[in-house]
Amino acid sequence: MVFLSKIYTKTGDDGTTGLGDGTRVAKDHVRVEAYGTVDEANVTIGMLRLALGDNHSDQLLLENIQNDLFDLGADLCVPIAPDAPEAGLRVLASQVEKLEKAIDKANNPLKPLASFILPGGSPPSVQAHFARTVVRRAERQVISLGRLEPLNPQVVIYLNRLSDLLFVLSRSYNTQGASDVLWVPGASRPKI
Repeated sequence: MVFLSKIYTKTGDDGTTGLGDGTRVAKDHVRVEAYGTVDEANVTIGMLRLALGDNHSDQLLLENIQNDLFDLGADLCVPIAPDAPEAGLRVLASQVEKLEKAIDKANNPLKPLASFILPGGSPPSVQAHFARTVVRRAERQVISLGRLEPLNPQVVIYLNRLSDLLFVLSRSYNTQGASDVLWVPGASRPKI
């Protein structure tokens, strides 16, 4: 369990932060950007939960995802040392499988798409789209980190599935896709 008795330590005043293995890196290091964006994604999931209301059937699913995102941030916070025994909390394939099951369940009643969707329809749908875009950004940053340092491959897979789930949920929050706002290519272009 985490115990925080003092919130400010002044150790980051020089523009560095401590990783889970004790090393210090610049606050704009690609690793810090990656887990910082995962933290931001977690906030967007919290905003989605608020938009849905306390009694919505997806509250537990989304709460579990928020916990998973903390696990994922912890995974990213502890670099993988190739010559050392595995240390730290790592995202597991079973966490990805839970997302896949949730995607299948939410997608089953939806009609197939014939067009891309514009973020709109209902406040929860837009919030799910917003969360999806932040998760996609986190995924891109994690991929950038993976080009430089070894990573748990489940981190990228989890983020990829989470963005898929958020897309499907955005449709379900639009009365099972009935009130999706469809993209009409060239709709606002002047007629020539």
